[in-house]
Amino acid sequence: MDVDAIVNAANNDLILGGGVAGAIRRKGGPSIQEECNKIGPIPIGEAVITSGGNLKARYVIHAASMALRGPLTTSEALVESTRNSLLRADEKKLKTIAFPAIGTGVAGFPVGKCAELMIATVLKHLKSGKSSLEKVYFVLFDKAACDTFKQYLAGVR
Repeated sequence: MDVDAIVNAANNDLILGGGVAGAIRRKGGPSIQEECNKIGPIPIGEAVITSGGNLKARYVIHAASMALRGPLTTSEALVESTRNSLLRADEKKLKTIAFPAIGTGVAGFPVGKCAELMIATVLKHLKSGKSSLEKVYFVLFDKAACDTFKQYLAGVR
């Protein structure tokens, strides 16, 4: 995908293991994990930015929505990690960003609640009028998640 940054649904230790993080590690190369090793661990709900390594995207924003060992994603962690991802994008004056459905994979967060919270957080951020972002994409794993996000997006028009 041709965007300035992709968001990684990360654990707070910034270990690129499975799911979205594993795909980023495999496609982006070892430099992304090496950068993460220098930064992490970070608080749950925080987001940090690294280079995109070998990815098309210039940057990867790592949104820590859960602990590597411990509690899974909560609503608060999802909202905060989404909000902080948007702030990291603004700090770099990025125009485009792509989010996965944070927390819905390994962490098992409900897709419907994820869609509701992420869309509300993104809209609030964009409506502030202070963001450099022009386009926000949600890149979803399957048709069911896509349909759920479409349903929530249709409700905000």
